[in-house]
Amino acid sequence: MNDNGGYLSRSQEFALAVTVAVVTANAYYIHPIIGEVARDFGVGEAQIGIVPALNQLALALGIFLLLPLGDRYSNKTLCLIFVTSQAIFMLGMALAKSFALFTLASTLLGFVTIAPYLIPAFASKRVAPERLGQVTASLTAGVIFGILVARVGAGVLAEEFGWRIVYWCAFALMAGVTLLLPITMRSEARQPKRPSGSYTALLKSVLTLAAQNRDMLISALIQGLNFATFTATWLALALHLTGPELGYGVDTVGYLAGIGAISILSTPRLGRLADKIGARTARISAAAIQLFGISLLYPCGFNVWMLLVPMVLVNLVGPTIDVTGRMTFLALEPEIRTRLTTTYIVFMFLGGALGSVLGTGIYDWAGWAGTCTLLIAMSGTVLVLSLFAQRRWSGSSSVNRA
Repeated sequence: MNDNGGYLSRSQEFALAVTVAVVTANAYYIHPIIGEVARDFGVGEAQIGIVPALNQLALALGIFLLLPLGDRYSNKTLCLIFVTSQAIFMLGMALAKSFALFTLASTLLGFVTIAPYLIPAFASKRVAPERLGQVTASLTAGVIFGILVARVGAGVLAEEFGWRIVYWCAFALMAGVTLLLPITMRSEARQPKRPSGSYTALLKSVLTLAAQNRDMLISALIQGLNFATFTATWLALALHLTGPELGYGVDTVGYLAGIGAISILSTPRLGRLADKIGARTARISAAAIQLFGISLLYPCGFNVWMLLVPMVLVNLVGPTIDVTGRMTFLALEPEIRTRLTTTYIVFMFLGGALGSVLGTGIYDWAGWAGTCTLLIAMSGTVLVLSLFAQRRWSGSSSVNRA
């Protein structure tokens, strides 16, 4: 911490964003190489979807059971424990000799991937209120960068050296982050009031707070569907592009994932816009643009150059839906933010698990046309719920003004 009223310095904000990027990337290496992994282990397109689905379900369970501890114990200590555990399970994925062991390591990895969701709550307590949207967006940009590097790097490396090298490189990155984390997360100079009572009471309080904050629940549902759309899009797209009909390599999927770089530039700017016009208003605009982009996936889906159009649109605004959703509750009392974040992230990764199963399963059953129909339905629901939230809760707080 620095002496500027206990607020984070800009260098600390940047360091936290880098940390978030590295630890987030682990769940996304599978996206471009999912077909290669399936072929290596001798499993089908629908069966391979179990790997990211269980990872996301384990993440949701881990977040529910472990993330509330961030309102009671040192975020720095918790992050050290969980990041070290991530490194160990990443090594397990690199060494796995069977599909079952690979899936088990991936699932355990998901369970302990808590640090990327402790850090935003940690940071939200240490920034000026008028910079909440900007800093939240910067950390989200770190998430985007991690996803981008994971998907682009995995595709390129796997094409040249095989898919296992991806997980060896990921293990090296995790080992580096683990060693540097004590410096990246400095001591917390000012602590908010900690909730009292047993661990069971702490978990019950998560449910109680969720029931009392219905606006947050709608934001969580919106982000769950938004993340389901994202996950289903990329998993199905990897199978579609590397399948026999189109025959692209996994490196092509990785290069296409590079479009995500646009989000690194757009998300902080859109976060500042949300600070000015209101989180819910900005979310409606982002959801509408995303739906338009999703609707172009099928007509553009048979040429990698034409796919650039819908993917640019989707990546331009998709993360903003997450940023604006978090803004609807991260302006509330500091002592409840981590527990509210718990519910929000659980919904998000339940959506990710749903998207993993549907994205691969619907593609296996109905091909690219069926997948695109599914994506339009989910994205359309995101827009409808965003409109509902605007009408129901507009003007309930200054940060969420219309």
